[in-house]
Amino acid sequence: MRSVAVIGSGIGGLAVAIRLAKQGCKVTVFEANATAGGKIAELRQHGYRFDMGPSVLTMPEYIDALFELCGERPEDHFKYTRLDPIFKYFFEDGTSIETPADVDRLADELVNKTSVSRQSVVTFLQRSKEKLELTNPVFLQRSLHQWKNYFDWPTLRGILNFHKVEAFTTMARANAVLFKDEKVADIFNRYASYNGSDPYQAPATLNLISHYEITLGAYYPEGGIYTIIEALVGLATRVGVQFRFDSKVQRIVVKDSRAVAVVVNEMEEAFDFIVSNADVQNTYDRLMPEQKRPSLTLDRPKSSSVIVFYWGMKGEFPQLGIHNLFMSENPNEEYHHLFKKQTVYSDSSVYLYISAKQNPLDAPSGCENWFSMVSVPHDTGQDWEVLINQVRGDIISKLSRQLKVDVAPFIVSESVMDPRYIAEKTSSAMGAVFGNSSNGIFSAFLRHPNFTSNIKNLYFCGGSVHPGSSIPLCLLSAKITAEMMGEA
Repeated sequence: MRSVAVIGSGIGGLAVAIRLAKQGCKVTVFEANATAGGKIAELRQHGYRFDMGPSVLTMPEYIDALFELCGERPEDHFKYTRLDPIFKYFFEDGTSIETPADVDRLADELVNKTSVSRQSVVTFLQRSKEKLELTNPVFLQRSLHQWKNYFDWPTLRGILNFHKVEAFTTMARANAVLFKDEKVADIFNRYASYNGSDPYQAPATLNLISHYEITLGAYYPEGGIYTIIEALVGLATRVGVQFRFDSKVQRIVVKDSRAVAVVVNEMEEAFDFIVSNADVQNTYDRLMPEQKRPSLTLDRPKSSSVIVFYWGMKGEFPQLGIHNLFMSENPNEEYHHLFKKQTVYSDSSVYLYISAKQNPLDAPSGCENWFSMVSVPHDTGQDWEVLINQVRGDIISKLSRQLKVDVAPFIVSESVMDPRYIAEKTSSAMGAVFGNSSNGIFSAFLRHPNFTSNIKNLYFCGGSVHPGSSIPLCLLSAKITAEMMGEA
């Protein structure tokens, strides 16, 4: 029986552990924190519960697949409902737009509240679908870094239809051409933020993200996002995975270009294979500093980060939904500050997630739990205390102005997360939530692969490596890694 050490228990680490255990491996997961989940975490304070990290679930069937792989019924352990509407967008001129979970109703909403044509909406969604259909079998479901994967029909089909992927134009440019109404273009440009990128630099290929959410559906797990982690830890335990919490891996031992052991609590423990679910840059820099760094994939521009205020609100706001976005009046300047100036624009867009709208138990009766988030740069030495105070004031000012009520007196409980916390708690290099940014035509190809040709028996999975960040892509990363190891 092959022994495997998995470093980190983010969703990718849990998924790869389950898949490897099912293959017959003896799997041990080492987690530096007291609980599993990585960036998927929860906070409980003063009677309020908050999902701390990801808040939108798409492709829940990838989670179901793990239970089915192990011969279990997913619905016995993990339940979810499709959201309808998905988002509410608020603009400074008083316009509010919903995104229903239905293409025809979405077209109606946008046509009724903006100057776009129905055909432009239909065209956009059709193009987004085509982008996913072309890229999914070639770029997302398997490794980009093995030559054997380039010689089959899905790859040839992708190459022949490469012009439809729109890799050589930006999201913002493509959406401005299609939508003559800036509000609609701004809504669809926001999907770049789902992987910490800039729509004015990122390729229009990323418009496929909207297909995941709008057409395939956004979901809410019963009990909150963290129940995904609880369900997968339970499944992993039932298939024989061992967990070692409060066990920070200090070093990966490499001998004769082969990963052979991990050092935990100054003790060396031998394994046949090692999988790092930790940030790939920190894996090299902190766990294998003597090994040659693949600078081409590691030293790329980083994604953005976030500042989040977890506010317990004494009161209810019926005009809000579970997912709300208060839009900047000048998104171009917002992204310019974020990626060029490495600071925060005074009128940044504010994402407001209120899980109590779906699960009333997340807040006391008559109250709401506000996850109030602004995108900020990754940590390059900014004065975060100053920026936190600035962002807090900006958020309160923007929400109060657009909701037409001073929200500050409603705040009765508060915690905050910033890039320093993200770097420390989740071992994300420079606090960049999504690893490398996707602000470039070849960014997908320059993401670190799920293996390294320089060190045998060492593999990688999770949001900092191929195919990318987000819950679905982390689960695909785990699948790709487990399949590679099964062939090793």
